[in-house]
Amino acid sequence: MARGFNKVVLMGNLTRDPELRSTPNGQSVAGFSLAVNRTWKNANGEQQEAVDYIDCNAWGKAGEIISQYMQKGRPILISGRLQQRSWEQEGQKRSKVEVVVEDFNFIGSGDGSRSVPNSDGNKPEPQKPSKKIDEKAKDVGDEPINLDDIPF
Repeated sequence: MARGFNKVVLMGNLTRDPELRSTPNGQSVAGFSLAVNRTWKNANGEQQEAVDYIDCNAWGKAGEIISQYMQKGRPILISGRLQQRSWEQEGQKRSKVEVVVEDFNFIGSGDGSRSVPNSDGNKPEPQKPSKKIDEKAKDVGDEPINLDDIPF
């Protein structure tokens, strides 16, 4: 029997602030929803737009980081897997498909003045170009590139 493959990659904006909760055994989980825009052309060639709303859960450190740094309207790129949950409510069976976040990247940095961690929890240091790079860039000018000078 062939193995299945369950992978989803989404980029969208949070529709609400992440809600950080803890399970009875102390595991943290952040729940949030993404608005993912899509466009297509209809049969008449007119551009159409729609928004899909996708519920997501990020467990452990990933959930803590997302709830700390993200808020409604901010863009994020996530990858994970689809998971279906089922329960009974008022005598009716209910089910829901959600994304379990396995990895994420924050998109954009607002004003660029603060750095946020990646999904591994490490905070990257803001990068400033060195003076050597700036000086070399000034020396290059508008000279054409000789393809014979390229070593490969």
